[in-house]
Amino acid sequence: MESFFILAFIILVFFIFLTGFYLFQLKKRVDVFFQKGDENFEKLISSQMKKIEEQEADIQTIKKDISGLDKISKLSFQRIGLVRFNPFKEVGGDQSFSVVLLDFNNNGFVITSIYSRDGNRVYAKAINNGKSQYSLSNEENEAIKMAMG
Repeated sequence: MESFFILAFIILVFFIFLTGFYLFQLKKRVDVFFQKGDENFEKLISSQMKKIEEQEADIQTIKKDISGLDKISKLSFQRIGLVRFNPFKEVGGDQSFSVVLLDFNNNGFVITSIYSRDGNRVYAKAINNGKSQYSLSNEENEAIKMAMG
């Protein structure tokens, strides 16, 4: 019976040693959270949660701003085509041109300037979905293809 108590005592001392070792390891882990000195751990966690909530609100604001900018950018001219040409053989150089300005949805306009010795003529035609209700010259069609291209 006495050997039973000795064996139980040895097992109990072993478990106390293991528990002490485990507590020592746990204390090292907890000490990592208290490196700022005497600051309360609960206050530290609370302040970090407030910062996270503020950042989430900022992210939502940024998402709304980006969405608005995306809508605006689709309405701005972002596709451009330019073709220079010489419609008359007696006039030197490619001084005539067609320029196309289109938005994201291929809406915009084409401006054509035809230069001759007698003068200069400028034409503007609306473009909707990459097409015009007016007849287009080869150069205007080429400029539209370039812009959409």
